[in-house]
Amino acid sequence: MEKLVDLISEEVSKAFENAGFDAGFGKVTVSNRPDLCEFQCNGSLAAAKQYHKAPIQIAQEVAALLQGSSSFESVDACPPGFLNFKLSPDYLAAYLENMRTAEKFGVTQEAQPQTIVIDYGGPNVAKPLHVGHLRSAIIGETLKRLFRFFGNTVIGDIHMGDWGLQMGLIIAELCERQPELPYFDDSFTGDYPAQAPFTISELEEIYPTASAKSKEDEVFAAKAHEATHQLQIGKRGYKALWDKIMEVSVADLKKNYASLNVSFESWLGESDAEPYIAPMIEKMKQAGVTELSEGALVVPVQEAGDTKELPPCILVKSDGATLYATTDLATIMQRMQDNSPDRIFYVTDKRQNLHFEQVFRAARKGALLPEAVRLDHLGFGTMNGKDGKPFKTRAGGVMRLEALIAEITEFVRAKIADNGTVAQDKIDETARLIAMAALKYGDLSNLATKDYIFDIDRFSAFEGNTGPYILYTIVRIKSILSRYGDASALPILPPDSPEAKSLMLTLSRFADNLQLAYRDAAPNVICAYIYELAGCANKFYHETKILTEPDEKKQAGYVALIALAKAVLETSIDILGFEAPEKM
Repeated sequence: MEKLVDLISEEVSKAFENAGFDAGFGKVTVSNRPDLCEFQCNGSLAAAKQYHKAPIQIAQEVAALLQGSSSFESVDACPPGFLNFKLSPDYLAAYLENMRTAEKFGVTQEAQPQTIVIDYGGPNVAKPLHVGHLRSAIIGETLKRLFRFFGNTVIGDIHMGDWGLQMGLIIAELCERQPELPYFDDSFTGDYPAQAPFTISELEEIYPTASAKSKEDEVFAAKAHEATHQLQIGKRGYKALWDKIMEVSVADLKKNYASLNVSFESWLGESDAEPYIAPMIEKMKQAGVTELSEGALVVPVQEAGDTKELPPCILVKSDGATLYATTDLATIMQRMQDNSPDRIFYVTDKRQNLHFEQVFRAARKGALLPEAVRLDHLGFGTMNGKDGKPFKTRAGGVMRLEALIAEITEFVRAKIADNGTVAQDKIDETARLIAMAALKYGDLSNLATKDYIFDIDRFSAFEGNTGPYILYTIVRIKSILSRYGDASALPILPPDSPEAKSLMLTLSRFADNLQLAYRDAAPNVICAYIYELAGCANKFYHETKILTEPDEKKQAGYVALIALAKAVLETSIDILGFEAPEKM
């Protein structure tokens, strides 16, 4: 289904052509002066230079040809050469009726759907999720849903940190605490216990303890390094213990991500890339892009035209150790083998921009993927407290993600309980839904690359540019529809008030905004759009007697209009990763 602005542009371009001017001057845009008109065309100003004619004269000639068009209520040529348009109510209603009945509201699907891998998790196992993981999860999940909406196959990959020294630290610490466990008995040949020798809470205490100990105790640090080495060469007991660490950690991760309504199709980690490291390094060597630098194997990635120095990408350190870049390059090979993606999209903190620039350039130089495959990195900003510094607990520590969710949920729950509009048995679920909207919309409404202030009072408000305000609008419409009855087959009628037309015009721009968000991987565009749409819907509701309208046909038209607004709002918040309750 063509966008409304494109249909209008086609008609205006034809008028330019019929008037003897290039059709390219007929591009129409949404008016930046809604008090004067709904759409505008400034092509006469540019055409004046080419045709040596006054712009107002060109505009008048084009306007004359558009008089009587069924598309427009008015066409005005205004000095110095603007063309101002107001749409015909019948034309607008017909467009929205087509939109209402079209699949996905007529949003044009990807002509050549792609397979896209989105890397948006990155948690370390055996460590609790904290607020630093929030933005990656929220933004990544929204992009996955957005890309899917346009018909692509999208694979969300958590890419866990499950390998390396952190595993050795846990194994070494556990060995000191419980040396009698069969995992540490080299002569043990039986089946290892089905039950893990620790809970998630105990595991989350073991790692920081071991990490701190390794910084002060050289002997322990050496044990941890040796345990890491033994794990990576396949020592049976350590591998079995690692399996238990993964089993307990992944179960907890799934629970915590589920509470955010975030899911992954791929639960792989750095360990899964380990078999690809040696082949990747060999491929790099065969491509002739590696060199030795102070004993380390590196890939120079500096290119002519770079305005600043770009350090080489280190594959293997002088002591033989590999780094994150090594694993990320091996993971690219793995993803190409497993998924054959057309695009790999990374969502991480923007402080990793340099890292991914090095990795992407090294991958290209080593031909680890076809040239046509896109590599993208969205580096997001920091979630800060009201002091402008990275968000912390009141005690000054890094807040656990589940603690943040609990805090905002309890804050919302108290507000709902005070209002007294939600049944007692529905309060907890309603609070959860509103809290998710507050948390996610508060994040996504900001430009992803920018830092933002986390303000629980502002994010949870039922008024203003907030998630709860969007939900409140949907709930209000649900209430009207529940009292009216089935509105699924009601047709959209021409607007009979400024408020109805404003709502209809805003609804008509759904595809425009969604495609802009899709093109730029920018969820904030969707947030800005639904905030405007919710405002128009509420204004229409206030100014229109919907359920008390005596004319049944007019009433049905009003109901059809708000039903479409509800459907578009619900589709939008589903892409953003939250949903509306029945009451609030």
